[in-house]
Amino acid sequence: MPAIAGVRLATAEAGIRYRGRTDVLYVALDEGTEIAGVFTRSRCPSAAVDWCRANLASGRARILVCNSGNANAFTGLKGRDAARLTAEVAASAAGCRPEEVFLASTGVIGEPLDARKFEGVLADCAGRAAPHGWLEAARAIMTTDTFPKVATRSIRIGETSVTINGMAKGAGMIAPDMATMLSFVFTDAAIAAPLLQDLLAEGAATSFNCTTVDGDTSTSDTLLLFATGQAGGARIESRDDPRLAAFRDALDDLLKDLAQQVARDGEGARKFVTVEVGGAESDASAHRIAMSIANSPLVKTAIAGEDANWGRVVMAVGKAGEPADRDRLSIWFGGIRVATDGARDPDYDEEEASAVMKKDGVTVRVDLGLGDGRATVWTCDLTKAYVEINGDYRS
Repeated sequence: MPAIAGVRLATAEAGIRYRGRTDVLYVALDEGTEIAGVFTRSRCPSAAVDWCRANLASGRARILVCNSGNANAFTGLKGRDAARLTAEVAASAAGCRPEEVFLASTGVIGEPLDARKFEGVLADCAGRAAPHGWLEAARAIMTTDTFPKVATRSIRIGETSVTINGMAKGAGMIAPDMATMLSFVFTDAAIAAPLLQDLLAEGAATSFNCTTVDGDTSTSDTLLLFATGQAGGARIESRDDPRLAAFRDALDDLLKDLAQQVARDGEGARKFVTVEVGGAESDASAHRIAMSIANSPLVKTAIAGEDANWGRVVMAVGKAGEPADRDRLSIWFGGIRVATDGARDPDYDEEEASAVMKKDGVTVRVDLGLGDGRATVWTCDLTKAYVEINGDYRS
């Protein structure tokens, strides 16, 4: 992971929930850094989400603070006070205003967050923040994740070399409806905040909004994009600027990379699953059907058991509430067509289908035969380990 001009990182152990591991990420951003963000549509958002939403309109950021181990969600007035105290401690350490501090928290819901644990820790982070350490930063925000999730892209915008770095965390409670669990993206490009906002919302729609592990949307989902402008070159302020296309394509590709890493690391997962739906009446209809398949416990357990049970896919298509015709439906596992025209494929071979299901990556493809609508979503299988992880989550 290369350095991003205008971005410095530090991690620390504050003992919020875990012992013997880092649980705080501190990111310092040069003055003039512009920001965009999208957040959970949960009606029970965390205090950190409320804090970020209130400050996003300014379009400016100087500090990001993220903690793991405690979501600071469903914590009432104490949660709001903890968010403000965290921002004030970070602002004091960096010499900026609390409103220029952006927050994210992940972990247990309903437990008060003791923000006093940040006192001293954030000042120390401010003193030693450095341009490198991206993997360490991604590890500090992990909860049940099994590996740090990072991605980088390098492009040219006109005559200017630009870098985009991103990190994400998430393995369970993954069914975002706007963004993701937690994801932070940084670039040295000079792009106006309103334009960044449009690009981020559009990119999330085809990446994190197409990812699900268990169908449960978090209270804390936060996706933030920071642009320091330190790469140089004239600031991009309009969608009509021809230099924008390269950045948009790179950003979209990076977001999809991070989203797929989240699906691959689903709690207890052993298989990465791609669901492709075509032939729907519209793209929106295809997306809803694809998510119905990807969120079905029966489909996911069949994949975990390496069982080419297309009947469960038929069920998931039918229950989606979208236009579908049983007698036009075709289904593939990998490159093997298992069902067509409302019945089992006449050339179906159980041995071939089983071989596909034994792979680490499985693609389920559906064609509805109704129109041109299509969508792709990513998920994982559902194993006994998922139950074990979540049954023991607070113990």
